[in-house]
Amino acid sequence: MLDERDRIIIEMLTKDARTPFTEIAKVLGISETAVRKRVKALEEAGVIKQYTVVVDPSKLGYNLVSLTGVDTLPEKIFDVAEKLKEFDFVREVYLTSGDHMIMAEVWAKDGEDLSDIISNKIGRLDGVTKVCPAIILEKLK
Repeated sequence: MLDERDRIIIEMLTKDARTPFTEIAKVLGISETAVRKRVKALEEAGVIKQYTVVVDPSKLGYNLVSLTGVDTLPEKIFDVAEKLKEFDFVREVYLTSGDHMIMAEVWAKDGEDLSDIISNKIGRLDGVTKVCPAIILEKLK
């Protein structure tokens, strides 16, 4: 069970995974060693799964980011999801219960690149029945 201190640690590390334990310790009013032990316990319990970097796709030459819905034949959903995970242009893959069976975050250089990805790569995967890209205009949070 997580207590308030664990929640604060998680919140601080979520905002900036590089937050020094000394800074967290000051906020919580506990020692750096205590913070270190709590973080280790959160990692071992699977609450903290990984530390990551958030990058700006446009700085890497990807000027279009699309949340792309992918529908498949029911028996092919897991095969298609596995194939999507193999593509470098697919950054995230989710199985969903919403309007589409699979949602993928796709990074493309431009409209022509996205069109090629949708038509010639994702759209041609065995079992895919529909591909619905939604271009992200602005990330707000």
